[in-house]
Amino acid sequence: MRTGTDVVQASWSLRSWMAVMAAVAAALVVLGGLALPRPGHAQGNPATVRGLPDFTDLVEQVGPAVVNIRTTERVRGGQRGSAPEMDEEMQEFFRRFFGTPPGQLPGRPDPRRGDPRQQAPEQEQQRGVGSGFIFTPDGYVMTNAHVVDGADEVYVTLTDKREFKAKIIGADRRTDVAVVKIEASGLPSVKIGDVGKLKVGEWVMAIGSPFGLDNTVTAGIVSAKARETGEFVAFIQTDVAINPGNSGGPLINMRGEVVGINSQILSRSGGFMGVSFAIPVDEATRVADQLRATGRVVRGRIGVQIGEVTKDVAESLGLGKAAGALVRSVESGGPADKAGVEPGDIITRFEGKPVERSSDLPRLVGGTKPGSKSSLQVFRRGSAKDLSVTVAELEPERARRAAAPEGKPAPAPSVAVGALGLTLANLSDDQKRELKLKGGVRIEAVEAAAARAGLREGDVILSVANVEITDVKQFESVLAKLDKSKPVNVLFRRGEWAQYALIRPVK
Repeated sequence: MRTGTDVVQASWSLRSWMAVMAAVAAALVVLGGLALPRPGHAQGNPATVRGLPDFTDLVEQVGPAVVNIRTTERVRGGQRGSAPEMDEEMQEFFRRFFGTPPGQLPGRPDPRRGDPRQQAPEQEQQRGVGSGFIFTPDGYVMTNAHVVDGADEVYVTLTDKREFKAKIIGADRRTDVAVVKIEASGLPSVKIGDVGKLKVGEWVMAIGSPFGLDNTVTAGIVSAKARETGEFVAFIQTDVAINPGNSGGPLINMRGEVVGINSQILSRSGGFMGVSFAIPVDEATRVADQLRATGRVVRGRIGVQIGEVTKDVAESLGLGKAAGALVRSVESGGPADKAGVEPGDIITRFEGKPVERSSDLPRLVGGTKPGSKSSLQVFRRGSAKDLSVTVAELEPERARRAAAPEGKPAPAPSVAVGALGLTLANLSDDQKRELKLKGGVRIEAVEAAAARAGLREGDVILSVANVEITDVKQFESVLAKLDKSKPVNVLFRRGEWAQYALIRPVK
C-alpha cells in the first residue's frame, strides 16, 4: 500500500518525465524543420510552408458554364428481349468501358431492332449521361465524342435548371471530341488556358456529373503531361477523381481556365482509382474549330506504318539516341512512296520539327493541310537524307488493307552463314516482283544467335550493318568485314512489315 508521500513523489516524477519528453519533442521538430507556426505568429518560411488551395472562387467563376448532358434513343415500346431498365450511370458505365449499347447487355439482343411484327410506337429511352462546357456565349458546347455517340436526341441542362435540346454539330472519334449547339445567347462561357504553361504537380479542378450528380467538384494535381494512350492525343494525366458521367467536363487550372476535357480513367474496377486522363484543350479547340466550320475533321497522311526505335537499334545504326519513327511499311503509290521513303528508314524530322517518339509523327502529319508539300528528314544506312512529300488526306475511317497471303517460295539454292546461325537463299525474280523489292535474301533456316534475336524462317533480310543487301554473296562479303565480337543490326521484312533486329555474338 502506497503512502501519501509515495503518491506525491510519483506525481512529480510523472510531471518531470512529461516535461522532459515535451522538450525533446519540441527540439526534434525544430531541428527537423517541421516546426508549425503558432497562432498569431507569421510563418518563418512561406516558400516551404503553404496552405491548401481554396477552390470556392473558381467554382463560382467556372461552374455556371459547366453543363449536364443526357442522351436518349428511340425504341419501339413493348419490345421483347430488351434488357431490364438501367439507371443512367450504369448505362454510361457499360457503354464507356465495355462498348455495349445501353439496354443491350452482353449476350442479349439489341432492343432497337425488335420484332418486325410488333407495331408499337417509338418511345424515347434514356441512353446515357455526361458533362460538357459552354465555350461560346451563343451556345456552342464542347464534350466527348463517346458521350453523344449513337444518340438520337441530346439534352443540355444548365446550372440554373434550364434544359435545351441540342444539335450535334460534329464528333471526332480519333480525339474523342464533340461539339453540340443549343439555341440560346448571352450564356456564361469558359476561358481557354495555355496547356504549354501547365506544370506537373500543379493543382487542377474538375466539374461534372459523375453518376448523374450534377455540378460535382473534385480536385487534385497534374500527374504527368503528354501521356501516350492514343494515336492523335497525348493526354494530361491527373489524380482528380473522375467517374462515369464526368466525361466531357472541363479540367480547370487555378486561374479559372480550362486546360483539358476529362475523357478516360485507368481502372480495374470501373470506378476511379487515382489515374485520370484529359484531352489537352489546345488539341480539342483545333478539332472543335473544324467541327464548327465543316462538321468534320480533316487530317493529313503520308502512307506509312511506323514503330518505335529502341535504344539498341539506335546505337547500332549510329543514330545516337532512341528517337524518331521507324518506317515498317510504305503504302505502294502513296505520298511517302512517291517521296522516296523506304522500309527501315527512321523519320527524324517533319516540317523542321523533331520526331522524338513514333507517336509524334501522326500528330505532326495529321495537323498538316492535305495537298501541302512538306519537308521530311529520314535516317537511312548511317546518314540523314532530306525528302519532300505531298501530304494526302486521311480518310475518316480508313480501312486497313489486308496483307496478301504469302505464296510458297520457289526452291532456291541456300547458303549457311554459321556465324549468325542463318541459312539464306537469293530471292527469285517472281518473289521480288511479288514483294515489290529490288533485292534482299530470304531466311531458309534460323538458329543460335539469329533465333535469339527474333528472326524466323521466311523473313527477308534487306540490309545488314547499314548496308543494303542484294544477294547472298554480298551478304557474306559485308559480314566478313565486320567485327565478330560486336552486335550487328539487320533490317528485315516479315509479311508487309519491316523492322530491325540486333544479332549479338555468342560469348
